[in-house]
Amino acid sequence: MALLYTDTHAHLSLLDTRGLDSHALLGGLFKSGFGTIIDVSLESGDLAARIGAFSRYPAVRFASGLWPHEQVIRDRYRLVPILEGEINAAPPGMVCALGEFGLDHHRTGEQEQEDPTGERELMEMQLDLAQRLSLPVIIHSRDAPRETAGILAAYPAVRGLIHCFSYGPAEAGAFLDLGYYISFAGNLTYKNASHIRESCAMVPRDRLLLETDCPFLAPVPCRGKPAHPGMVEEVYKLAAELRHTDIHTLAEQIAGNTGTLFGLRTKGAAESGSL
Repeated sequence: MALLYTDTHAHLSLLDTRGLDSHALLGGLFKSGFGTIIDVSLESGDLAARIGAFSRYPAVRFASGLWPHEQVIRDRYRLVPILEGEINAAPPGMVCALGEFGLDHHRTGEQEQEDPTGERELMEMQLDLAQRLSLPVIIHSRDAPRETAGILAAYPAVRGLIHCFSYGPAEAGAFLDLGYYISFAGNLTYKNASHIRESCAMVPRDRLLLETDCPFLAPVPCRGKPAHPGMVEEVYKLAAELRHTDIHTLAEQIAGNTGTLFGLRTKGAAESGSL
């Protein structure tokens, strides 16, 4: 792989559960010149294990957060302090963001009926934590664009990205107005995703990020397989086409944007002079 691709959202610890050899895969990618990968969690309590497993690769950095599972929402007052403790205990420079967390209204309404404010409060607690720790955030938002934007607007000092963007240009504009980056995943390539492709085409170049969300959402032509960071190339190819740019320029821009948001000196950005 000649280009310094960046994958801003990967669940590396889940690759082996999908039948992939994570270390063989990552070793091959980085040997061929792959750029930065942000390894993201969905729960507290796993950060030390992830750092132990993947910090051997200098271009991997880590994010930790609480995804809004029903049990996590119920147990938020106990889990958020645990999350804070494990981030504070991590080696300096390893944790570059808090996330992923946010709102997911695609789920059934049972949890909302049981605790109608719990999901929102879990998000607010983590935004408050990010503000106190001076970390950018990785936001999950599904079927909840207005409520997500409303909550983020109450934390103007916090910066971050909307990961795996699934909305149209109007929603993209609202998040951009709040100062957020927009990150597109493999679903950009899906047949029914014309609204996502429209959004990708209009996001300013300095606010664009790309990801796999692996092992989920393998892009076309890899659908049906577990996704891995190497598949981000398919997302880059389509994004470059939509934005009428060449893939080398796009890769350099994404590396620079990643470095700016997460406070990293990424390989692609350093070599291209973006940072």
